[in-house]
Amino acid sequence: MKSLAANINSLPLSLDEIKSAIANGQSLANRNLQGIDMSQMDLSQTNLSGAILIGAKSGETNFQGADLREADLRGADLKFANLTDADLRDSYLHRTQLQGCNLSGAQLESAKLQLALYDSLTIWPEGYDYRNSGAVGPYANLGGAFLNTANLRGADLRYANLRGAYLSGADLTGANLQGAALSGANLQGAFLTGAYLYQARLIGAELQAADLRGAYLTEVSWEQLQSIAGADFTGAKGLSELDRVCLCSRPAQELGTWNSFTRSNTARSLGSS
Repeated sequence: MKSLAANINSLPLSLDEIKSAIANGQSLANRNLQGIDMSQMDLSQTNLSGAILIGAKSGETNFQGADLREADLRGADLKFANLTDADLRDSYLHRTQLQGCNLSGAQLESAKLQLALYDSLTIWPEGYDYRNSGAVGPYANLGGAFLNTANLRGADLRYANLRGAYLSGADLTGANLQGAALSGANLQGAFLTGAYLYQARLIGAELQAADLRGAYLTEVSWEQLQSIAGADFTGAKGLSELDRVCLCSRPAQELGTWNSFTRSNTARSLGSS
């Protein structure tokens, strides 16, 4: 009988079944809710412990006081969700979108938050050390983090510590990296198209084949760069003449390298930025 119950629980529920269970006060513990769109639903006080919520769409959903212990919320959209006083102990929040989410009073002991995205509107429990949780957002401490090929499009990374971080191939299109510490970071092949890098520190960074088209580059620190071979600066904004002289003084081999993605070489891109 236990095996039969486990098999039943592994079957995905439809949205109508979820609504019926909630209306009847039934538990959704250990149920499969993967990928379900539950946006703006009222799931307050609901037992969702151990539930599979991978990729669920739960923007603006009310989870106030919900039991989400050991729930699998990897890649779920929880933007502007209400998680006040929710129990998220031992939950899986890898790559979960927490922008604008209200987590005040939530229990986050042993929750796995690696690569979860938050922003300045996210409200954390009082005293919770979110900057060192592995989550990605403003002021996050991600020094040396492995973020290769990570999807960080539009991420708010203002003043984040990304020293020595591995960001090769990462998608940082439109990301806000104002004041970010990127010294020694590996940004080879990273997509920084339209990114905002005002006062970012790129001392000793690796920028081979980085896509910086249309990026905002005012007051960036460029000292001791490892390489800019194949980096594309086409349409970059805010480069001072001193910046341009600094970048154009790089070895001819670097400046003559073509970016295989944008089909432009570094020297040409600096001439058009």
